[in-house]
Amino acid sequence: MVRQLQADVLVIGGGTAGFGAALGAARQGAKVRLIEGTSKIGGVMAFCPGMPWGGGYPTGRSIGGVFGELTEQLCAMTPPMAEVRPSTLENFGYEVIYDHEAAVFAMFQMLEDAGVEVHLNTFAGTPVVEHGRIARVECTDRTGAMVIEAGMVIDCSGDGDTSARAGVPFMVGDGRGNMMGVTPSFSMVGADWGRVFAKDDPYFEEEAAFGIAQGLLHPDLSKLYLMKGFHRDTVFCNSVHIRGVDGTDPQAITRAAQEGRRRCHQLARFLVAHVRGFEAARMSELGPTVGVRETRKLEAVHRILASDLRAGAKPADGIVACDNPIDDVMRGDADMTHDAIVAEGDYYTIPFRAMVPEGIANLLFAGRLVCADPAAFASVRGMPQCMAMGQAAGTAAAMALAEGAPVQALDAGRVVTALAAQGMRGIGGDALRRHAAALELA
Repeated sequence: MVRQLQADVLVIGGGTAGFGAALGAARQGAKVRLIEGTSKIGGVMAFCPGMPWGGGYPTGRSIGGVFGELTEQLCAMTPPMAEVRPSTLENFGYEVIYDHEAAVFAMFQMLEDAGVEVHLNTFAGTPVVEHGRIARVECTDRTGAMVIEAGMVIDCSGDGDTSARAGVPFMVGDGRGNMMGVTPSFSMVGADWGRVFAKDDPYFEEEAAFGIAQGLLHPDLSKLYLMKGFHRDTVFCNSVHIRGVDGTDPQAITRAAQEGRRRCHQLARFLVAHVRGFEAARMSELGPTVGVRETRKLEAVHRILASDLRAGAKPADGIVACDNPIDDVMRGDADMTHDAIVAEGDYYTIPFRAMVPEGIANLLFAGRLVCADPAAFASVRGMPQCMAMGQAAGTAAAMALAEGAPVQALDAGRVVTALAAQGMRGIGGDALRRHAAALELA
């Protein structure tokens, strides 16, 4: 027998965007169900343990909101479970390095405290659309089928399967089907930081060139992305990128995951044998699958353009600040880029309209489903920004539900005002100022 469940707001996907969306809606009084296909919330955090939260400090000041609250909680633990550091990589500014398990535990606790009903190992199936609204979504878990009826739906799934099945138009990758490379990550524990990072070569290009020339590394490893992990003498390795993978195809992801494991083990052996400081190190925390950066971008009432971002656009409905570079990762046969998109000390804001579809009255989307051209997307996709986009979508969903209004009719100015009241910074006239000397954590 098919189970029948109800929710005011159904959030699909438990990554950073879904986490923010569920909290945003629940804290506005909505009954929220959050469904996640894996056994853990966090999305990329779960697949790539140790991945820094980059982009949360445009011009050196926290974007605040749920991201700021979570960061503050972790930094206030005894001992601290997070810290803010300047990135060693070009154009990335400050980032949050954290203990992965402490962060996941804190996120689960925040959802529990807010009254969110979390459904893990649960998959969204076919949405039933009636009179221009998603009336219910057919789902399944290990015990069988269920149907969840919801007043509002927020798609934070990353791939947008539910929205696409509901008829929302979308673009795949760069519009020609080229998607950014997927990445498995791992850590090396027992490395000697003092020796590993003694040389002024943040991408270890000399060592990488030797490894490629000797046939010890894949040719796409011309730069090694090695960063100090949160725990002493742990190095986070975010170096292996696999091109040409369709992130919407489960079998393609399966093949990429095994190829990624092969390259990660190869890289780990190379580090121990040929890079100083790794002689006594060993591999740890190899992610369970690859992290997917890009698949579908849903069509919204507004598309974010790279030209707007380069101009430091701060529209009236801007809901999160960002100064991330264009962090484009090997689309097709292209190289990696980290090109700054705004002048130093400036930032742009991501408009709420880029998460609102034209045709479905009770649907919002957030995270990497945001409507953006390829270059703009490569900048807006950071985890803190996804968390903030989710918080905005959850807040807006609860407002639309309370007003009985379609999301397209929402007063975006009221959404911005509500987010500012929740501690979101750099929006609604609150200019972010550079705080390089003393970073604020909330």
